[in-house]
Amino acid sequence: MKKLTRIFALACALSLVFALSACGGSGGAGSAAAPSGSAGASSGVTVLKLGTTVNEEDSFQVAAQKFADLVKERTNGAYEIEIYPNGALGDESTMLESMQIGTLDAGIITSGPFVNFVPEMGVLDMPFLFADNDQAYKILDGEVGQELLGKLEGSNLKGLAFAERGFRNLTNSVRPVKTAADIAGLKVRVMENEVYTATFTALGVNAVPMAWSEALTALQQNTIDGQENPVNVLYSYKLWETQKYATLTRHAYASAVITMSLDVFNSLPADVQEIFSASAQEAAEYERSWVADNEADQLKALEDNGMEIVEDPDLDSFKTAVQSVYDSYPQYADYLSRIQSELG
Repeated sequence: MKKLTRIFALACALSLVFALSACGGSGGAGSAAAPSGSAGASSGVTVLKLGTTVNEEDSFQVAAQKFADLVKERTNGAYEIEIYPNGALGDESTMLESMQIGTLDAGIITSGPFVNFVPEMGVLDMPFLFADNDQAYKILDGEVGQELLGKLEGSNLKGLAFAERGFRNLTNSVRPVKTAADIAGLKVRVMENEVYTATFTALGVNAVPMAWSEALTALQQNTIDGQENPVNVLYSYKLWETQKYATLTRHAYASAVITMSLDVFNSLPADVQEIFSASAQEAAEYERSWVADNEADQLKALEDNGMEIVEDPDLDSFKTAVQSVYDSYPQYADYLSRIQSELG
């Protein structure tokens, strides 16, 4: 009996040693506290949440994944980014508000909603501002674009880099659109953005601002006639199921901002901040190339699935019709002058 008692006591002692070792032996690298809204760092890894409103086939997912991969690689696994697509963390305005108060770490957000936080960002949404992608990249990656990103800090947001939504095109379920006159009277969803609403109103359209998730339902229920988005969106959301006609108007170039909560960004060590900024820019440029490489095949897929595509509409008629939009926004005159000067 005494022998059994000694064995039991020894077992208890060993169990206590192991328990104490476990309590004091996490040994993590997370000396900085995990950002608000992030998963904890008990394993030495700080996990940040990044949201988008798009599905996994979209170019935003490409940018988000590249960003996450670069951050993990360059911080030797100390920081990881979890991606939440499909609006799982809210619509774009909601995510921006969550980033403002630090309950969401990051997101990739279309340019449209930013005018609600930095009105000057609306200059980038002016119709027919850029003739091609190279012009857009020159401005966004240059002095004007970086200045606008800097202004986001006044709203407690950190703009890391301009990714790409792309040149936007019109689709509808009613008729082919070849001239500006053909679009008149259609009920078209636009982004929740004053400049987009003004642009389509100038075209004689019943412009309906709404979140993208709501627009998809409205298209399925035929409560709107059409929408406008880049080719990648038409493809990734299979809009041929609800839209018969597409017109390559390329009426506006929509950027997207890889964004963080300023509080979360400022909580990172300086060297990690540099990694996040550089990785975001590289991810943005990677996504731009991906969009360009895939657009031809995506257009063909639209046609193969029954969409009728007008590739060469009368753009002069559209440009003439929306000139009044420029007259309506004198507050953008300085930025427009700078953009036009830089583009030569």
